[in-house]
Amino acid sequence: MEDKPLVIAGRAFRSRLFVGTGKYKSFETMREALLASGAEVVTVAIRRVDLSSREQGSFASFIPPNMTILPNTAGCYTAEDAIRTAYLARELGLGDMIKLEVIGDQKTLFPDTEGLLEAAKVLVNDGFIVLPYTNDDPVVAKKLEDVGCAAVMPLAAPIGSGLGIRNRHNIAIIVEQAKVPVIVDAGVGTASDAAIAMELGCDGVLMNTAIAEAKDPVMMAKAMKLAVEAGRLAYLAGRIPPKFYASASSPLVGMIQ
Repeated sequence: MEDKPLVIAGRAFRSRLFVGTGKYKSFETMREALLASGAEVVTVAIRRVDLSSREQGSFASFIPPNMTILPNTAGCYTAEDAIRTAYLARELGLGDMIKLEVIGDQKTLFPDTEGLLEAAKVLVNDGFIVLPYTNDDPVVAKKLEDVGCAAVMPLAAPIGSGLGIRNRHNIAIIVEQAKVPVIVDAGVGTASDAAIAMELGCDGVLMNTAIAEAKDPVMMAKAMKLAVEAGRLAYLAGRIPPKFYASASSPLVGMIQ
């Protein structure tokens, strides 16, 4: 069975794994992990790194040239800040695709969904391709889609927590109702979490901490690559329905006595 590419606002991607660039011990390790992940999209916090220089040794010089940079509005606590940061990314020549974050609480880093919707409306109307980081609320996800977001990115768990998918039921509902790609964003801890997200029918997974803070980030990046691919194949193959009782692999009919 040959899978179709992931398409976001007309752009096709072979890899369904999106990766971040924060928390690595060195730029060299970051680059190795990015390459090992096989990802085609890498997200960068515009307010936290300098992308103006691409000279040897600069942050940007360690991002593989074939990767698409997805700027994000991490660290923004109001719709106004997020909108301003998105315009900054555009001015830096990073294009119109933006990962939109409007944080509502400093301790949990849960999104401010009211501010998120407000910012999404403004940016969509100005031609941005908006990928919003949101909570695992199917109602909010539908509202973000309705205002024109190119994808929805519900959290699995709080950012950097590594708890995995806390509410599979809600994620499944979001996938079922969405007409745009669903990309799980935040909270993944290990490869099985990524596989579960894909088995639920998500179109992709975005992660940073799970790779960057692993004991061996490069090895974990490869594990995540394989997990996303395996989960996607399992979803396409169609799992057997779970049952409460055993079902013999070998039928009793015709059994030799």
